[in-house]
Amino acid sequence: MIKLFSFLKPYAFSVTAVLVFMFFQSMAQLYLPALLADIVNRGIVNGNSRYIFHIGGLMLLVAAGSAACTVLASYLSAKASAGFGKDLRSSVFSRAESYSLHEFDQIGTASLITRTTNDINQVQQVLLLILRLMISAPMMAVGGIIMAVSTDATLSLVFVAVLPLLAAAIFLIAGRSIPLFRTMQAKLDRLNLVLRENLTGIRVIRAFNRIDHEKKRFGQANYDLTGVAIRVNRQMAAMFPLMMLVMNFTTIAILWFGSIRVDYGDMQVGNMMAFIQYSMQIMFSLVMVSIMFVMIPRAQASAVRINEVLDTVPDIKDAVQIKSTGKQKGLVEFKNVTFRYPGAEKPAIDNISFQAGPDEVTAIIGGTGAGKSTLVNLIPRFYDVDRGRILIDGVDVRELSQQSLRAKIGFVPQKAVLFTGTIADNIRFGSEGAPAEAVRQAAATAQATEFITAMKDGFDSVIAQGGANVSGGQKQRLAIARALVRRPEIYIFDDTFSALDYKTDARLRAALKEETGNSTVIIIAQRVSTVINADRILVMDNGVIAGSGNHEELLATCGVYREIVASQLSGGE
Repeated sequence: MIKLFSFLKPYAFSVTAVLVFMFFQSMAQLYLPALLADIVNRGIVNGNSRYIFHIGGLMLLVAAGSAACTVLASYLSAKASAGFGKDLRSSVFSRAESYSLHEFDQIGTASLITRTTNDINQVQQVLLLILRLMISAPMMAVGGIIMAVSTDATLSLVFVAVLPLLAAAIFLIAGRSIPLFRTMQAKLDRLNLVLRENLTGIRVIRAFNRIDHEKKRFGQANYDLTGVAIRVNRQMAAMFPLMMLVMNFTTIAILWFGSIRVDYGDMQVGNMMAFIQYSMQIMFSLVMVSIMFVMIPRAQASAVRINEVLDTVPDIKDAVQIKSTGKQKGLVEFKNVTFRYPGAEKPAIDNISFQAGPDEVTAIIGGTGAGKSTLVNLIPRFYDVDRGRILIDGVDVRELSQQSLRAKIGFVPQKAVLFTGTIADNIRFGSEGAPAEAVRQAAATAQATEFITAMKDGFDSVIAQGGANVSGGQKQRLAIARALVRRPEIYIFDDTFSALDYKTDARLRAALKEETGNSTVIIIAQRVSTVINADRILVMDNGVIAGSGNHEELLATCGVYREIVASQLSGGE
């Protein structure tokens, strides 16, 4: 957790001021019992009212100063801890944004959400506690012991028996709790995962009548988390009654032995009252320390998880020396490219070589699992190749900055993803500053104008979370419009037309031909009708290219393509 404190550098002044204010607050609290003893011994015992009012006024002044220091320290510590949490969340989010898909798969989306929210909140709360107590609690404890010994060294022997007992109890309980806190955060990850799957997959769950099954799955995850939380809280709950019991017995012992010493004349009444105040301050400080020991183990477990996110180095990094592409725009070349997913037995694609140039359409077709989507995911560097090279305008994509590389690409994924906001906002996601006319033109090319204008607010209609208020075909057309408004050099359509009817598909492809005439277009499709007019068709089978050519050439030379065509088209077609 100490490693995360580097995020406190911008708030160094506030932290320093908090420490200074807490120091003076502690000094004031330690001074008050001495003034109380002075009032009793020299004012009340002697009946000196003037002295009582004089010292009483001084006590009020000291108490007011202590209160002011407490208020200022509270404000500054809250400001510093909130800023710390804000900066840490931003840093974790930025690091997650730099991850390749491999790191997302490794850590898990649900776990990243937990680490960005719950884990950072845990650390932030403990930081606030530390700023308030890291100076005052130890100082009050140590200062209270020193003042108590100076008040009556003999009576201070009571602490010799009490303090080691309390310290042992605190360390024992905290030591047993740390592993449980780590387990609890892992159980929270599992709960978030189940909840996220349940909410995003609610249509599938209801369609297959699996609501009861999902309730049981969530109930089990919830029960596991609750069980660990109960075990932790049961241990922690034992600490505070123990502290209070020891505190009360300590007070009884002080009163017992102190009254004897007062009776024998070895101690003044005021000193015994001050001694009781110091013992309460010592005990209260130890209670505060115990609270820190309750919170710190959980925050430590959370800090480890946060550091895992910050320390994970993305597999995909920009080159030290960034190159720029040449004059040719949009030429994509695969040269003996091989890629294997982590942990897979065999490559997803193996020794792939081809070219896709501007002013032409390159289509990729093949069976499920043939490696089509994997192939196009390598172009924008969602993953890096294991062997071979992918060139854009003659430059290896690994020698381009990721930002400049992806600025050249208009990517429409297999699963259309929309964001909360208006339809216009979703289309402008491809080009933030696109004018309204460009947005309308992109929607028209994507064959989306008809359903957009039929909606109540047209382009200002709000898209629900996940695009729940539009159909699958409408989602795909909006995703296509988002890529078109970008006007990139390279278009990649990953099975984008699967949710469209044949009529809309044909109209859309005709409009795309005019809109993307000067760009490189790569289309992945399952339908032969979608790829039949492409300039070049790549037929993929088990991760390799089984054939390459136009429709007529492949019918004559590629058995895999003939099987696909025969399964979809009649002999006459």
